[in-house]
Amino acid sequence: MTSTNLPSAFLSTLPKFPINFNGLVIHSDGRYERPIRNDTSPAGTDTLTGVHSKDVVISHESKVFVRIYIPKTINPNQKLPTLIYYHGGAFVSDSAASSTYHKTLNLITTESNVIVVSVNYRLAPEYPIPIAYEDSWEAIKWVASHVRGNGQESWLNDHSDLQNVFLAGDSAGANIAHNMAIRVGLSHENVFNVSGVIMVHPYFGGEDPIGAESTKFKRAKESMDKLWLLANPSGNGSDDPLFNPSMDPYISAFGSSKILVCVAENDIVRERGLNYKKVMEASGWKGKVELMESIGEKHIFFLFDTSCENSRFLRSRICNFINPIRSKA
Repeated sequence: MTSTNLPSAFLSTLPKFPINFNGLVIHSDGRYERPIRNDTSPAGTDTLTGVHSKDVVISHESKVFVRIYIPKTINPNQKLPTLIYYHGGAFVSDSAASSTYHKTLNLITTESNVIVVSVNYRLAPEYPIPIAYEDSWEAIKWVASHVRGNGQESWLNDHSDLQNVFLAGDSAGANIAHNMAIRVGLSHENVFNVSGVIMVHPYFGGEDPIGAESTKFKRAKESMDKLWLLANPSGNGSDDPLFNPSMDPYISAFGSSKILVCVAENDIVRERGLNYKKVMEASGWKGKVELMESIGEKHIFFLFDTSCENSRFLRSRICNFINPIRSKA
């Protein structure tokens, strides 16, 4: 897929060409390419965990789909917590069908004993922000259509506890989860209560650097800000409330009473994760933020080495956050 619509103001900020960001290739003349990826995994039955998954199109107009995961064995008399998951990729790359996400979500499904609904929202620059948020909200409404047990998808009708729904994501997906929770809090639409929000290495920013963004992560911050401008060219820059929560006048409407924020010691967005906890606690929101840090790790490490001790511990914290009684048993 190619285009010549990238603005010259954005291109002039880039140091060299071509730029390759996780499969998105940008050329100096404004063309960009998104070659067909071969690092995807089909839905089906996972040989390691026995978890079952399938893809379901939720909008025939936009072609947005979700990948649903259910544990190998389900008690027919028990409904399970539901985790709506948003993948990362700075809003411009990756997919719910990515091999890295597929492997990780199989593990989260079996270890936390949950139903996972992984959302494949549309990507910028073809579909600039706010389209990713609109697709993500559409997925929430689609899941909510199963509350009475008569929705489109039998797996959700039969096995999901839609009184116990969690929003989660990593990087840009964590940003989406945060903004969806605010939208839930503000919405008059009939959706559901959100039991908790899990944000792993959240992709936030702001015009003014904070902490190590002035030193250790200075160049990384510049790159992250440019990717945000690529995804959201008509927004309000890096202080857009969608990107900088401290600028959001509606933040106290956050529609859940508990948040788990995961940061990593050597992560380029670590400072933003730490600052997010402070922002939420000072916002007037009546809830609790839990914080965990993975020492010695980088951004989204848990997707690439699922067996390391820090990845296993991160998943155990997610399990404990979703099922505190089960985890203590």
